[in-house]
Order: sequence, then structure tokens, then C-alpha cells
Amino acid sequence: MNRFHPSLLKFCAAALIGTGLLAGLAHAQQAAPAHSVPFVAQTDRLIVKYKDSVANGKGPAQAAPISVARRAILDRAGQQFGLSMKLLHTIGTGAHVMQLERKLALEDVARLAAELGQRDPSVEYAEPDRILTAQFIPNDPQYTNQWDLYEATAGMRLPAAWDKSTGAGINVAVIDTGYRPHADLQGQILPGYDFITSSTIANDGTGRDSDASDPGDWTVAGECGSGVPAQDQNSSWHGTHVAGTIAALTNNGVGVAGVAYGAKIVPARVLGKCGGYTSDIADAIIWTSGGAVANVPANANKARVLNLSLGGSGTCDSTTQNAINSARSRGAVVVVAAGNSNTNVSNATPANCQGVIAVAAVGRSGGKASYSNYGTLVDVAAPGGDSGAGILSTLNSGTRAPASDSYAYYMGTSMATPHVAGVVALMLSKNPSLTPDDVEAKLKSTARAFPAACSGCGAGIVDAAAAVTAAIGSTTTTPTQNEAEPNNTLASANAVATSGTTVNGTMGSTTDDDYFVVQLPAGKTLSSTLAMGTSTADYDLYLYNSAGTLLASSTNGAGSTDAIARANTGTTTAAFYLRVHYYGGATGSTGKYTLKLSW
Repeated sequence: MNRFHPSLLKFCAAALIGTGLLAGLAHAQQAAPAHSVPFVAQTDRLIVKYKDSVANGKGPAQAAPISVARRAILDRAGQQFGLSMKLLHTIGTGAHVMQLERKLALEDVARLAAELGQRDPSVEYAEPDRILTAQFIPNDPQYTNQWDLYEATAGMRLPAAWDKSTGAGINVAVIDTGYRPHADLQGQILPGYDFITSSTIANDGTGRDSDASDPGDWTVAGECGSGVPAQDQNSSWHGTHVAGTIAALTNNGVGVAGVAYGAKIVPARVLGKCGGYTSDIADAIIWTSGGAVANVPANANKARVLNLSLGGSGTCDSTTQNAINSARSRGAVVVVAAGNSNTNVSNATPANCQGVIAVAAVGRSGGKASYSNYGTLVDVAAPGGDSGAGILSTLNSGTRAPASDSYAYYMGTSMATPHVAGVVALMLSKNPSLTPDDVEAKLKSTARAFPAACSGCGAGIVDAAAAVTAAIGSTTTTPTQNEAEPNNTLASANAVATSGTTVNGTMGSTTDDDYFVVQLPAGKTLSSTLAMGTSTADYDLYLYNSAGTLLASSTNGAGSTDAIARANTGTTTAAFYLRVHYYGGATGSTGKYTLKLSW
């Protein structure tokens, strides 16, 4: 199981291209020179969510209607920037996506969003619909072995893990460029969906449809914006490479081995020519995790693990954070690439979103890969490759349009991320009761020390064997405490002192509010999950700081789980207050709920 000699290698060299929001790739026989990509800081879409949007635990969130008065405000805000905008579609978070008549710089769209919020107090938030791209760096291969799976120095130590788990029974969503059929993925791909709404980006002649296959994402000069050189003259087949790392067939006598070869892949196509919109990615996060998205058939193959080997620069936007919260409320573990800009991950999204497992990359020496982002928001590291030693996986030999099966070495945090997603599948296969917080804690606690310098790379290199052993050995027993009345104000909040505690509470009446306080250390993320005791109960979850300022909320429908994750980005311990609020349904002896708090 340690060594696999691929029957065909696709040799490719590339340079990391671009700064800002998009990290492009050149994909040619000669290394392309690095250059800036002006369109990375542009978008032609705006996301707007109104406060009267309605969450629906059993179906898509209902977007608020755009009345004549709201339409007039939208028009006036657009006129301030000399443009018009029209409604394109709604997304699973209950937000509207507005199509601008032309591309603007991101800062201009942000100003447009601010203008709209000032003009209309019913706007919950408005933000640019940023374009994200795949996070990887192809490189010429120099080795024919998958060092990343077995080597003691920087490998994942998978042979010992495979003795215990293959990932059977777990679905992993690959939210990426789609997939190409491949002999080494035969039978591993479940029905997915193409979430790309722009037919130009999709490159398949259509918008959203049930065909998640990858037609290619090559571009030519000027295609992604006026004056923009070719981002990648050949297609990347990025999603196929990621899928192979996670679940390529193993012990089949050909090709490569997958980290969790007993698992299945649910492909969600969100990246095409020039990248992909945040709104499309958010819908894919919701749908693959089992949530409902308007005008998209229900997902019959709910994924417990979501792999996002993509990203861009800036803070985590509300649209993406809401989608991640939604996925986590259904038990999905969200694994995200830290990014390839050799900068602090605090400025790389969605790796800087709350509640995700952010993955840095190490090279074959076990030290930080030269390109990998870093920082306190990184959770763990995994092999991503570096100069002279990339990550071998499944690919397609077509330079632009699809051709035959092939294999290639790529490098990047995009390659590190599916290693971790695969290990999560191995863990959940043996213990499906693990929560997203349980999984993250066990990955961190079992990670091994870096054998070379890797400052800001998280808790260590993920150790597959140790993580699976920890998953098997864990029990469902968690610290518990009962709600103690009176606790209907911040001043009387019940203190929760132990991470992982489950609070057993009761909504005593239709006017009840229950408050709980956690003293959250600096750099830690508080994850809270509110579960209803009955299908008719509808209680909401709110998070406040010590001054009583609302920081976040989750208001899903009756019987649905609510979840909030929030980091303490300060330098000292801070008090965070959770409020469970009665909205509807059962009270008294039948008004039970549980609130799990971890950090």
C-alpha cells in the first residue's frame, strides 16, 4: 500500500499567478512568469439580504419580497455609481443576488453596498459577490511515489489508519471545478450538481443543472476582464485532482491510492472560467450538507464532510458564514484551504470563517510549504507539496477540452485540504456520532509535532492513524449541566466553564429567555449548537458581548438546529453570552432543549 507507480504521468510546470482575491494558475510546458491579475478585485454582482427574510428548517430560506419601494431604493443607490442592477436569483440563505450592468472594483461594490444599507434600514446586510478560485500550484513531477500518504517525516501515516477504517459509508462533498470520469474514480462519484449560474463561467453552454462534470476552465487573454492576460491557457481539472486524493480506488492494481477510498464523492461544481461567485459557493455548501436550495432538486446523498480547496482575500463575508453555519447545524465538517499567498490567513476567505477547519500545507521535509498561508486561525497542516515534491493524483490529459485519463503532481493548500477531508471521513466512518467540534478537537489533539519549521501552521501535521484511533476510542459521554433559573438577563447568566458541555434547558413560558456565559480565551472559537426537544419547538439562538451588543444569531425554523461560531480575536479572555429565546412551540415540561458549547 505504500508505493504506487502511475501508468501515465502528465508532466506540467506552473507559477503561482496573481495577488488579491484570485490566485490564478498557468498550466503549460514552461513555467509562466508571475504577473498581477487585475480582475481579481472586481465583481459584477451584489448580495443583498433583507431582515424580513424567513428561515425554513425544512426547505429553502424564503427571500424577502422586493417591493416597489425597495426597488426604488436599489435604483437610487445604483444611480450614485452610474449603473443599474437587476435581480438575478435568490440563494439558500434567503439573500438576493443582484446583477450589475458592468464589473466594478470590489471597493466600489462595497461602497454601493454601504450606500444601500444607509438608504434602506430593512437591509440586514449587503456585500460584494466576490469571485474565488482554486487554491493550488501545479509543478513538474520528480518522484513517482505518494510520499504524502506514508512517509514518516511529513506523510499522513495512512497504512496504519487503513487497518481500522477506509471511510465506508461517508460522503465527501468536493466543492470545486466539477469532475472528470476517471478509471481510478470509477464507482466513487455520486450524483452532484452544477451550481454555476453564469453560462460564461460554466463553459458548458448552460447555467445551473444536474451535470457536475468539468468541461474545462482554460482562459485566454482578456477573457476574465479588459486587459487581463490569460489566467491559465490550459484547463486545470482541479476538482478531479482533489477527488482523487480523497477517494481514488485503492488495491485495484492501477494509478494512485485515496486517503478514504471507501468513501464516496458528491461533486458540486462552483468554479469555472475565471473562478466562481460566492453566492454559488454558498448554495453548494448548503445543498451538499443536506439543506434545501430553491429550484435545485433535493440532495439524496448528504455529505458529512465538505472540502473547499478554494479561496480569495478579505474577511469572511456574511453569505459564506451563514452557509457554513447552516452546514454545521446538519453535522457537516467544513474543511478549507488556508490559501497560497504566504500571508496571514486572517485575510484569506473562507479559511478565516468561523467553524471551519483551516488547513496549511507542508512540504516533504515537514516544514511550511513556501506558498502556504499561516496564522492563529490555521487549525492543522497536511502535505501540500513544495519544490521538487508535489502531490500525485487523478487528472485528465486534455489541454483544454477533456481527453483521456491521466495523473499529475500538483502543489498547494488545495492539495493539503483533501488529505484532511479524507481523514475526517475515516474518523466519521468509525464514529458517525462525532460532531464537527469533536472532529476538530481530535484532529488537533492527535496531530504530531512539525519536524521542521512551520510557524503559524496550527496544532501539527494530521496523523491519520492517531486520529482514527481517537475517534474509535471516544464515547458519546460529554460534560453536562442543567439550566438554573433565574437566568433571564445577562447579569444572571449561567456560567459554563468546561468546553464540550451540553446544557439541558427548558423554555418555561412563551416569554422565556435563558442566558449562558462563557469566558472565552484569546484566539479560541466558541461553537454553540442549540437542538430542540420536539419537532414543534422553535427557539432561537443569539450571541452577545459583555456590553450586550448582538454579535450573531441563528433563527432556523421549528424543530431545526441552530448554530453559531465566533472567535475571540482579542488578546485577552472575553465574556461571550448565549441567549436562548422562545419564538414558538412547546413550553414547560415539553419545552426542552440542549445547548452544546465548545471552544
